[in-house]
Amino acid sequence: MRHLILGAGPAGVIAAETLRKHAPSDEITVVGDEPEPPYSRMAIPYLLVGQVKEPGTYLRKSAAHFAQLRIALVHGRAKSVDAGARVVTLADGRALGYDRLLIATGSQPMRPPIPGIDGPGVHPCWTLEDARHIEQLAKPGAKVLQMGAGFIGCIIMEALAARGVELTVVEMGDRMVPRMMGATAGQMIKRWCERKGVRVFTGTRVEAIERAAGRPMSVVLSNGQALDADLVISATGVRPNIAFLDNSGIACERGVLASERLETNVPGVFAAGDCAEAFDLATKQRVISAIQPNAADQAGIAALNMLGRGVVLKRVPQINVLDTLGLISTSFGDWQGVPGGEQVELTDDTAFRHLSLQFDADRLVGCNSIGWTEHVGVMRGLVEGRVRLGEWRDRLKADPTRLTEAYIAQGQAQSHWAQTAPRAR
Repeated sequence: MRHLILGAGPAGVIAAETLRKHAPSDEITVVGDEPEPPYSRMAIPYLLVGQVKEPGTYLRKSAAHFAQLRIALVHGRAKSVDAGARVVTLADGRALGYDRLLIATGSQPMRPPIPGIDGPGVHPCWTLEDARHIEQLAKPGAKVLQMGAGFIGCIIMEALAARGVELTVVEMGDRMVPRMMGATAGQMIKRWCERKGVRVFTGTRVEAIERAAGRPMSVVLSNGQALDADLVISATGVRPNIAFLDNSGIACERGVLASERLETNVPGVFAAGDCAEAFDLATKQRVISAIQPNAADQAGIAALNMLGRGVVLKRVPQINVLDTLGLISTSFGDWQGVPGGEQVELTDDTAFRHLSLQFDADRLVGCNSIGWTEHVGVMRGLVEGRVRLGEWRDRLKADPTRLTEAYIAQGQAQSHWAQTAPRAR
């Protein structure tokens, strides 16, 4: 059987290795659109601060790893998929046939339509090639302006600050990390960054990037200011990399629609990772969760189902844990709350600590935290376990710091019941 995997990131690599483990004689091909060996984008900030060299970003350290597993690596970019003929056409005209196809093309950075954004000195921080340009320009003392203060933007900001640049961050949302944090938490992160020497503008857009011979770039902001910059980083968000699937017959909305077995509406075609809008059995909703652990889980399950194993994905975790210049923040589940739900918040501005809990009846369905690192595991357990809190819901509303007590009292008891309850025969 011929297995074709589009995407050479963590999902593509794990899927290929899983297929080889269970199908020693099958043909496996992985298509990646970058010339480097498969690597982790999450390692790029460590590259920028000098903690690793480029080989340290590679997903597999041995140069012979894929050859030894008889996994073919092809450099190319998918242009189209003919699902009827079971053929993928690459941008250079090559055609690759398959019996089973996995779409694991991940995300791609969004590029806002700003005058001057396509000129020199403006880069996303998405590929190793981007990192090389940034290393050349982000010297100590350089004026760097970063567009975007979302999850990825904050990770990049950490690396830039460590390089000793003069850093300004511009975020069009009303707070930092707006897709992960509520208003109180997002503003707290902003104050923390400013205390650490980063200038932050929220509720502000970049209107234009202007250039004049012999001068730094001039970045024109919507607040009327114009800032000099030696380097502009575009970190304004990402979206699933699925444009090549237009007219393929493979159903897509925000991402590739996939079942709990990661199969699409086209038999024999699967999706995993950041590009997949996968079905979550617990919530009965399709979810995009662009985190590497999720990509790894989905890849393994998709690979087994490409071999007909009938394995089911039970959850699509919605988890973010972020270190912003030493301030740890988290979000789990429906952190914005649900219709008809209740919430409780506890905030200590001076100590940079914030806790927000969201309830649906007697379940904790989402939460935000800053500085409450001792509760991270418990929050995840309560949200993902869909634990019924009973009387502990009201206790948590009165004192949200009692999360560990609630988990011990309710979560562990329900787990024990599930393991010991008699099962129908």
